[in-house]
Amino acid sequence: MSNEDGLQGPTPEERPHPEGRRNSQGIRIDPAAESEHEPRRTVLSALVKHEPGVLSRVAGLAARRQFNIESLTVGPTTVEGHARITMVVEEPDPGIDQIEKQLAKLTPVISVGELDDDAVRAELVLLKVRGEEPDKVHAITEMYDGKTLDAGPETITVQLTGDEHKIDDAVDAFRRFGIIEIARTGQTALAHGAKQTVPGEEPGTSGEPTKPTTNQ
Repeated sequence: MSNEDGLQGPTPEERPHPEGRRNSQGIRIDPAAESEHEPRRTVLSALVKHEPGVLSRVAGLAARRQFNIESLTVGPTTVEGHARITMVVEEPDPGIDQIEKQLAKLTPVISVGELDDDAVRAELVLLKVRGEEPDKVHAITEMYDGKTLDAGPETITVQLTGDEHKIDDAVDAFRRFGIIEIARTGQTALAHGAKQTVPGEEPGTSGEPTKPTTNQ
């Protein structure tokens, strides 16, 4: 059959159309299948080559695909020339799977994987609060194993580290003094115990091998 322009082939109305729609990552999905997956929060760890532009490439991928990334941290590892990127994401399981697959395609990425629920997680937060009640601020800081970094007649700045729940509780406790500014690093994490966080990193290979020392 020919169409109105005289070209061979079916008309647009006669052509087969894929069922379903595309999700926020541009992936065609079955609505029934999508409804089976509720978004969940998880941590992904990626081992990458520590080279200029790697962080912008990862961030650019997340922006283009509209992945819901809550936080992203990056830092060196035990292997010279490598860095670890830790991301906290909230997506349905198909979306988490796509994040892993898309990250793995980037040239600087060596390996990427999702951390188990028992992974060791921590973050750092700096809090600047009003300084009218320094003794009470100091008491709350000690309660959460924090550290006072700067103290003056008008403001007090404290540092806190710990898991997300501890940080959230501490922030709530400091609200009574009036939080002026806050900066949170976002979570960073490693696999629990002897498990390797992601493949590709050999423990203790940063620079020269560490040699045991003995007392003479």
